Amino acid sequence: MSSHAVLAGRVQEALCDLERVVQRARELWRKAEQQHDDGYLDGVALNLHGFYAGVERIFEDIARNLDGTTPSGPDWHRELLLQMSAAIDGVRPAVIGRETRFCLDEYRGFRHVVRNVYTFNLRPLRLRELTENLELCYRQLEAELSNTIAFLHTLDQTKP
Repeated sequence: MSSHAVLAGRVQEALCDLERVVQRARELWRKAEQQHDDGYLDGVALNLHGFYAGVERIFEDIARNLDGTTPSGPDWHRELLLQMSAAIDGVRPAVIGRETRFCLDEYRGFRHVVRNVYTFNLRPLRLRELTENLELCYRQLEAELSNTIAFLHTLDQTKP
């Protein structure tokens, strides 16, 4: 089995995990609203954080195994997102489009907030906005990563 097929399998498996995270965030948001219990918001925040952390793991895997380089330095999280939205001549097409990059950047920024404040200081309106937009952002990402998976399989087919 080729390294491209292995990478494609890891990306596919990670997408399944991300879908579960999206479902959990939405479910916990509904519970918070229905039961008027903002304790559920901690779970929403954790799943929103986990969503972007999972996306970033996929991107790091692609950067390391396909691009041959991962960004470093204090701004590496943002640079990785930019790297994934850029086509690399002779290596791969862009993994994500601009619209998906902008969408994911919202979750990247939120993940930073979650890591640096107490959950009781998080703004419920921001949590609602991110949760409401999560499904669409995930679906865009899923479609684009499916294209990347297909591209990885074509690399195996074009090998001598």
